[in-house]
Amino acid sequence: MTNQDETLINILREHWQLLMNSLETLKLSVEKCKQIGKKETYTFNEMESFDSLTSKFGRTADMYTQKVLRTCWMLLHEPFAPFIDVLNQCEKMNLIESADTLVEIRDLRNQIAHEYIPEAVQELVPDVIEYSSRLEKNILCTKTFLSARKWLQ
Repeated sequence: MTNQDETLINILREHWQLLMNSLETLKLSVEKCKQIGKKETYTFNEMESFDSLTSKFGRTADMYTQKVLRTCWMLLHEPFAPFIDVLNQCEKMNLIESADTLVEIRDLRNQIAHEYIPEAVQELVPDVIEYSSRLEKNILCTKTFLSARKWLQ
């Protein structure tokens, strides 16, 4: 193992811990928003909960794809490639569960990032709740891969 690999493993471990913290808060927000449910109108606090959920979803998805998976890709000494190609290769390696799901998660994250109307955000909440569990499944698949390579402590 090279010095660069050791450095990348340390970075990966830092990113992984941040991802685990982010995932935990995302799961708490999912549960809170599930309890709010679908209504005609929402209170300010309920809308804040939805906003928090969508923000945590986007942050967790970014941390996973842009930090953890990219660092894994570098550790595998794979050449730079477009995001979709990286995901397809990661799926073949069993580093992730589903490339298609991660593309859908990325699309949903982009919708959230570019949505400025509060009412539109509340319409995205059911998808965010559904895709949060799919995101977690991919993260768990990655954990298995990383643990097998002894890249996590």
